[in-house]
Amino acid sequence: MRYNFLTSIVTLINLIIILASVSIAIYGFVLFVKLAKRGIKALDIYINEKTNNKL
Repeated sequence: MRYNFLTSIVTLINLIIILASVSIAIYGFVLFVKLAKRGIKALDIYINEKTNNKL
């Protein structure tokens, strides 16, 4: 009975660690997408400024 209790505790801790890792990965991906959108917008502004100055 004691081994069953210990394995359930280890399994629960493992599940918590996995869920935390997955949520951190999803949050990091969301931040990366926001950064990429901001970078694309800045690049568009830069290209528009450079092409308008040549005219």
